[in-house]
Amino acid sequence: MKAYLDNGNTTPVAEEVVEAMLPYLTEKYGHPLFIYSLGREANETVESASESIANTVGAKGSELTFTSGATEANDLAVRGIAKANKSKGKHIITSRVENPSVLRITEELERRGFKVDYLDVDSEGFIDLKQLGDLITNETILVSIIHASDEIGTIEPLKEVGEILEDQDHKVFFHTDAAASCARIPIDMDEMNLDLISISAHKIHGPKGIGALIAREGVKIEPINYGYLSLSNLRPGTENMPGIVGFQKAAELAFEDFDSKIDHMKKLRDKLMDGIEEKITETILHGPRGDDRSPANVNYSFKRVEGESILMQLDMRGISVATGSACATRKLEPSHVLTAIGVKPAVAHGAIRFTLSRMNTEKEIDYTLEVLPEVVEKLRELSPIK
Repeated sequence: MKAYLDNGNTTPVAEEVVEAMLPYLTEKYGHPLFIYSLGREANETVESASESIANTVGAKGSELTFTSGATEANDLAVRGIAKANKSKGKHIITSRVENPSVLRITEELERRGFKVDYLDVDSEGFIDLKQLGDLITNETILVSIIHASDEIGTIEPLKEVGEILEDQDHKVFFHTDAAASCARIPIDMDEMNLDLISISAHKIHGPKGIGALIAREGVKIEPINYGYLSLSNLRPGTENMPGIVGFQKAAELAFEDFDSKIDHMKKLRDKLMDGIEEKITETILHGPRGDDRSPANVNYSFKRVEGESILMQLDMRGISVATGSACATRKLEPSHVLTAIGVKPAVAHGAIRFTLSRMNTEKEIDYTLEVLPEVVEKLRELSPIK
């Protein structure tokens, strides 16, 4: 039996998505900028997809720009805001638990003269709202806070952040990376007072290489790349038509009967967490419990065992998971998220992340709970640390 439990890194593409994309790889190959029939059809397809995807977060299709993924969307949001608004201020606030696709951008902006403050988090990964309020100055132009941690599942209080920013005397743009929360947690840009949001298709059973930045009307943002302009004024290049169609279909499937899909993931999440804690001793849960945790995320450290050893043993038995240490990701340092919440390196290296999707089944969880205790026990017997 197999169990794919690494949906935080990427998801299998749904069959319906593949079927929707195929015509745009064969007979529907028109360029959406041109006015002959194939081009008009492509243009209508882009407009339809933009509207459909944007509506899932309470936005309009005209506010959506397709990108190559959430990484590019984050780059366009953060650097685009910085470029367009540096005359008003050069101060940005983010958090210590952001995805590297945000942190590497802010580090680059620091090298270019911007001041960036990184919010601390507590032991469950929640940002410090008081610290946020204290850090905002007249120079602050952007706050970028991840919606849900892709590593430990913490759902950040974006509504409260939005309220803090709304009370400021000057406009502070608010961006969130929602790649890990899209189609797993309800998002309403108006309710959260969001100006910009980044999402990605391959995290919701769509194709790789396509994502989107949604920027509200009136948001002052500049391109970060230049070249041939097709339909978008923010991003150059010809539209990825098969990817756009696949993204639209994936979003339609994800948000159809949305509440039941979330309930399904929560049920599997809680079953996995309960089983781990019942069957395996010396475990440490990373992140919160209950409604403040992503329905898709489970992250535990297993004491006296290296995470990559667990990963490899599970892989040999057909179970795919993730870890933030050494061989598994070709990184030698522990996860920056686990470090930020105060986890010691030795414990962090024993962390395993399981990420669920609507496609997972109870049988897969049962199989994992059958295999995982055996793997941990075997590795502990071999461990020199007792």
